[in-house]
Amino acid sequence: MASTRSRNGWMIWLTFVIGLLLSIVPFPHVEILRPMFLALPLAYWALEVPQKVGMLTAWCLGMAQDVLFGTLLGHNALILTLITFLIMTLRPRLRMFPMWQQSLVILVILGLAQLLQLWLSALTGNRQTLAVLLPALISALLWPWVSFGLRGLSRRYKIH
Repeated sequence: MASTRSRNGWMIWLTFVIGLLLSIVPFPHVEILRPMFLALPLAYWALEVPQKVGMLTAWCLGMAQDVLFGTLLGHNALILTLITFLIMTLRPRLRMFPMWQQSLVILVILGLAQLLQLWLSALTGNRQTLAVLLPALISALLWPWVSFGLRGLSRRYKIH
């Protein structure tokens, strides 16, 4: 009997690699408006396939992001793990919400993550302003397009 498991898990990791690459591309003059490129696919896959993408995946991706950015090791790992934990905790409700309500919840979750980043930066001596919350807003506005795009990818490659 043939296995019914999906063999297209590599597509999930490809979206993470694209998110990592987009997060290091320079945005001159608008760096403060950079969306959270890695957190968006991570949130989507944690919402859709939590048996494949969980907090360990978030931790590993965060460590990779720490190495790429040259930040304090564990800084982004903690933030991405918090995002994944909140998404997985709210998963049953979040899946029932219409897209605009999902975007609002994503805004709150990513906003909390950005506040944690602000607090961790203050602990390490880097002073930032509350403008650090703008990436959460931009990411929440992008959530419907990211969600629809990744849903189409999930259906095309039968990722479940």
